[in-house]
This record gives sequence, structure tokens and C-alpha cells, in this order.
Amino acid sequence: MLRGELMRRQVGDDEGFRSRGEDVWRVEGFCDAVFAFAVTLLVVSLEVPATFDELLETMQGFFAFAICFALLLTLWYEHYKFFKRYGLRDTLTVYLNAVLLFLVLFFVYPLKFLFTLLADQLLGFSEEVIEPSQVPLLMAIYGAGFVAVQMVFVAFYWRAYSLRGALNLDAYELSVTRQEIQSFLVNVSVGLASVLLAILGGEEAISWAGIVYLLIFPLQAANSYVMRTRRAKSSSVQSPANVEGGAHREEEP
Repeated sequence: MLRGELMRRQVGDDEGFRSRGEDVWRVEGFCDAVFAFAVTLLVVSLEVPATFDELLETMQGFFAFAICFALLLTLWYEHYKFFKRYGLRDTLTVYLNAVLLFLVLFFVYPLKFLFTLLADQLLGFSEEVIEPSQVPLLMAIYGAGFVAVQMVFVAFYWRAYSLRGALNLDAYELSVTRQEIQSFLVNVSVGLASVLLAILGGEEAISWAGIVYLLIFPLQAANSYVMRTRRAKSSSVQSPANVEGGAHREEEP
């Protein structure tokens, strides 16, 4: 299993963050199967092309599939990273996990439809599959799914933060946990801005409803920079390699 192999190779490990999920839980294995099924739903066609023309038609969906695959892979990696860091197996985490899987499966088709539409427009394919007046609603649907998924990850990390005593999170780990919460809240804010632009601006603002997602990159970079700077300035937040004699780091008040 890919998740188990990544754990064995310590992929995604943070030098200052202890891994509490050392084995693959059955729920994690089920999640991997659901993500794999979602990727299957993204495939342009499940049938092998019978003619060369059908092959070319199928290949038209390559770029849209690549984008959607990358987005799902990013979600899967965030899921893997969370469970590797905290190893939570409580009831609330199971429920949140179920909500995430539901959202992934429910919104996989809007995701595929949107990026297929964008790819076809960029590549010059003229097939009309949606009216211009319907595009704002499509962007609003996509934005709603994006926000919902990001909110689940906010809830994941908030749950870990609320259990900081039981998990024995030290100062560095608490700082990283807060950074992750802020990171997903940034995504939520951008997604909500896109939804509002699509709903209130209509067709005139539909381009901005898509462009606004580019704000994620500078905002995430700023959040990462601020949190790294705070950790660097705090004498109590150090990686284990910098703690003389392996002394335990004190928890932030």
C-alpha cells in the first residue's frame, strides 16, 4: 500500500514534528480506496478507443485529467500528512473523515466538468456544453465544494490542537498546527471570495471568480513566512536537533 510505504520511508516527515501515526489504520486504508475510486471517475472514458478518431477525442481530456488528478493527489497527501503527524483515531475524527470522503466523491464531477471546460477553451475546442449564463453557477458550485473541503481540514487540525495535552504537542508542534489551521482558513477565504464574485458579479465578473484563486499562492507564502519567523524568534521553539542533550521543549502558554 502506498501510504504504508511512504510511512516506512518517512516521506513527509518534519524534523521537528514527531510522527504519532506509525501504522496504517483501517479507516486510512478505506480512504485510500475512495480517493482511488475518485481518480477513476476522472478518467475521460473507461472504454478502450476502438478507432484512432476516438483515441484523439479521448486524448483531448488529458490536460483536464492531469489538473484534477493533481488536485486530488494534493488532498490525499494532506490527509496522509495529518494522520501521520497526529495518529488520531477518535470518533470525531472518524466522522470528519467520512465528511471529507463524501465531499470528494460528490464534487469530483463538478471538478472534472469545470477543468474540462477550461481546457477545451484554452485548446480551442469549440464544443458548447454550457450556456454563458450558467458559468457563474458552475463557479459557485466549485467554490462551495472547495470551501467545504478546506473547512474539513480546518476541523481536523483544530481537533488536534484541542487535544494538544493528550497528544503531548510541544511548542514547535503547536506552532506548526496553528500554521496549518491558518493555511486552510486562507483557502476558505479565497474560496468564499470566488463564490461571492460568481454570485454577485454574474457573467461580468466570472473571470475574476477564477483569477482570485491565484491569491492562494502569495497568501500561503506570507503565512508560512510569518510563522517561520515567529518560531525563529522564539527561543522555546526549536527542532530536536537544536535542543542540547535532547532536552524536552517546553509547551507554549
